[in-house]
Amino acid sequence: MKNQFSKKLMATEQELQSLFDTLDGDKDGKVSINELFLSPGLSAIISSETGISSPQELLSRYASDPDGSITFEELKQAVKKADNLT
Repeated sequence: MKNQFSKKLMATEQELQSLFDTLDGDKDGKVSINELFLSPGLSAIISSETGISSPQELLSRYASDPDGSITFEELKQAVKKADNLT
């Protein structure tokens, strides 16, 4: 899966939103942590942008509720904390 995100280490908010929307299959505004890491290409992007390689670690650090999913705002917060959002 080739996409425009893998060419940079820093994402814009628009690129991050596009990535999130791709993963949010049911369009409920949340993506399960496992879905975030389902695709090897997308996993590499999330890992490089957040510095977090484990879905469980991402969930424990940034998800506000224990439902096993993360919102766009929570993912954005993780990328900002890693100083990779432009």
